[in-house]
Amino acid sequence: MSNSSPSDLAVTFRSIPRRRREAQGDAPPAAVAAQQGELDRRVATAAAMLHAPADPVLVADAIEAVPAEGWRDLDLDGLRAAALDIGRLLREIEQLAADAS
Repeated sequence: MSNSSPSDLAVTFRSIPRRRREAQGDAPPAAVAAQQGELDRRVATAAAMLHAPADPVLVADAIEAVPAEGWRDLDLDGLRAAALDIGRLLREIEQLAADAS
C-alpha cells in the first residue's frame, strides 16, 4: 500500500464490505466485535480526510472524485495508512472467526 495510487485505494475501500463478510463468515458477531469496531473507526478516519460519510463505498466514491492534481502526499499517506490498518483488521477478524468455529 505504500505506493498505492488513488485508484488502488478506491478499489480497496470499495471491497471492504465483501471482505468483511467473508472474514467473519458464520462466526458470531461477539467474537469479532472489537476488531469490527476498530475497522469502522479506520473507515471513519479515512472518510473524515475526504469529508465523506463513514461508509467504505462512499469513501471509494470520494477518492475517485478527486482529480489527479488534487492529491497531496499527506492525503495519500493517510489513506494508505488507513487501508493498511483495515487490511490488518480484516486478517484478525478472519483468524478470530476461524478460532470461534
